[in-house]
Amino acid sequence: MMELVNVQKRYSARVALDIPALTIEPGERLAVIGPNGSGKSTLLRLLAGVLAPDTGTVQTGNFSRGDIGYLPQHPYAFDMSVQKNVELALAGEADKTKIAQAALERVGLLHLAKARANRLSGGETQRMALARVLAKPRKLLLLDEPTASADIAAIEQIERAILDYVAQTGCTLVFSSHAPSQAMRLSTRVLALDGGRIGELGETAQVLQNPQAESTRAFLKSWRL
Repeated sequence: MMELVNVQKRYSARVALDIPALTIEPGERLAVIGPNGSGKSTLLRLLAGVLAPDTGTVQTGNFSRGDIGYLPQHPYAFDMSVQKNVELALAGEADKTKIAQAALERVGLLHLAKARANRLSGGETQRMALARVLAKPRKLLLLDEPTASADIAAIEQIERAILDYVAQTGCTLVFSSHAPSQAMRLSTRVLALDGGRIGELGETAQVLQNPQAESTRAFLKSWRL
């Protein structure tokens, strides 16, 4: 179980995140939605341990760093082949090539395995970075806007890859998205952020189809489920 208690994160004078209490249960799929600047990326970075709260505590249970797979909103590509980029996550594995190629096939990039990673498009870079995360079993998967740069066909493949991976590993999934329709497809519970605070939290269908908070209704008004 993961738990945030009295967590606050500021950027200069601006409060980016202010969460008195949040619990994430093992094996659940939590979608974090909200407009730009609502604190989605900050929350995922805190859970990943790449950012520390100014106040409060973030408890991620007994997860070691190797148990956590984190895909940032703007993933990186090293100046080497796409396959070698994925193999970076496989230190100590006996058959890196086979595992990396399987991960690339899962996200539809096997045909670019030998291409230079730093020459990929934004959407391809995102899929390569996801393959790097999915190349090994994790207990916690943190994905920040995993399909933000993808076209429709790629979105379908990425979502299928994520759901297959969660089913195979039994991991906990926390992901951010601007699209409520994606939250509907991938999550069991939804956290709607409003100005860095919890606007609404509940089962996916309840939050997206019958929101109680005015801030959630305002956000959903512009989207078609």
